[in-house]
Amino acid sequence: MSDVPGAPADLLRSLTRAERLLSRRLGVVLAEAGLTVEAWRVLCLLADGQGHPMSEVSAEASLPPGTLTKLVDQLVDSNLVFRRVDPFDRRRIRAYLTIRGRSEHQRVDARVRESLAELGVPPDLVDQLDDLVARLAPARHRDSAGATGPRR
Repeated sequence: MSDVPGAPADLLRSLTRAERLLSRRLGVVLAEAGLTVEAWRVLCLLADGQGHPMSEVSAEASLPPGTLTKLVDQLVDSNLVFRRVDPFDRRRIRAYLTIRGRSEHQRVDARVRESLAELGVPPDLVDQLDDLVARLAPARHRDSAGATGPRR
């Protein structure tokens, strides 16, 4: 007997439906700030201040490289993101938040958190989903987490 409640298809259906509905709800909040869900994913990744290669941003934002390039171009035009050549590998470009981008991320993050709190989303839900992701894709999770553990 499995510890997972319901049938596997029920879990997949529920996760898919929850992602779609949450994206729609947060999309309204983000639209008020002039952002899309995809742009928000990029800003959240870059908010750690480390700068990330475009290939990593593409994978984490679940966007094909060409689409990501257009999106990052828009974020650059809005003065939210800037690009620099990677100092360790000059063939790579890294993306970073601008000062304005960091400020905008913090402002919108507060509003997104309010929206999630209104829904009553359990605080440990992200940790539980991160754990599930780690079990589903252990090599990718280990690569993106580095030596310090999961990235939040």
